[in-house]
Amino acid sequence: MQTYLRLENVVKQFGQFTALQQISLSIKQGEFVCFLGPSGCGKTTLLRSIAGLEPVTSGCIFQAGVETTHLPPEKRDFGIVFQSYALFPNLSVRDNIAIGLQNKGFTNIECINLVDKWLEIVGLLSEANKYPNKLSGGQQQRVALARALALSPGLLLLDEPLSALDAKVRSHLREEICQLQRKLGITTVMVTHDQEEALAMADRIVVMNNGVIEQIGTPQEIYEKPASRFVADFVGTTNFISVSMINQHLMRIGEDLLTVPEQLQDLAISGCIVDLAIRPESLYFCEKGKETISVNIEFIEFQGAYCQVECKLWGDLSAHSIYVNVPIREARKLNLMVQQTRYLAMDITHINAYPSEKIMLKSVVAT
Repeated sequence: MQTYLRLENVVKQFGQFTALQQISLSIKQGEFVCFLGPSGCGKTTLLRSIAGLEPVTSGCIFQAGVETTHLPPEKRDFGIVFQSYALFPNLSVRDNIAIGLQNKGFTNIECINLVDKWLEIVGLLSEANKYPNKLSGGQQQRVALARALALSPGLLLLDEPLSALDAKVRSHLREEICQLQRKLGITTVMVTHDQEEALAMADRIVVMNNGVIEQIGTPQEIYEKPASRFVADFVGTTNFISVSMINQHLMRIGEDLLTVPEQLQDLAISGCIVDLAIRPESLYFCEKGKETISVNIEFIEFQGAYCQVECKLWGDLSAHSIYVNVPIREARKLNLMVQQTRYLAMDITHINAYPSEKIMLKSVVAT
């Protein structure tokens, strides 16, 4: 699959503040890519730079083999959908979609046919003559999507299009957007701060922080093999458990000695302290054994399909909490209770390790 959108060393500065730092990225034809990150990380600035709504300070942008770096927005081939819908309140649904076509010189017959086609695709043909204030938030966002796609752009840009919707509508609409994107095969870039949204919708995720790209990968790669501590902490829930390396084969967690997993043996320098990163679903309660961690149960939170159990390492109440997601069927059998001492085992195929946060903080203080 050939590259459709390419960014080379893109920098964007606002006075003395650098919003984007040397961003390089390639997006393939027909790919759905999410820019994911916390507020202020640069993801929206990057999307606006691609659209030409924000001129870049330096670097190059290419779309379909043509450099678009300094082209005005109206000369670029894209459709855009904003969080706020941006519909004209004094125009009907039909006219909101038709206005862009009319501005591009389409005839009335062409406009009518195209508008009806897109209203049918987004399931709003029966609402064609209503005004935006008579539609639900999800319906308004579908109108905005139809308007963006009516001109058959080569690139679809979505700026947090679902964040203003309630949870149930958001979940339904993200499925509709994914199905429509795959059906049309349109190259799509979406900005979101919602990790669940990114994991569910994207072919690849670009995780950003402080104007730089932390990691690019498939949702599974981002979740299971985070390239940095920031990614592990930001995407999903991660336990960071302090581990003291005794030698290449033994490590200490709290009061317990465990075997060093093979993938961590390169880090196993005697006396070294690392933070083990492990997801709540990769920990499970079991009988006491050689490869278990002793914990006290602090709190149990019912989450419907599972219980989230908050634990502390036995004998070290000052340590970070450890969260364990227990499927509800298993939780019933275990009869877990607060203040119990229990034992945890790890799925060692899904663990990562990073420099200890305690060591990092000491280093910062020392400088």
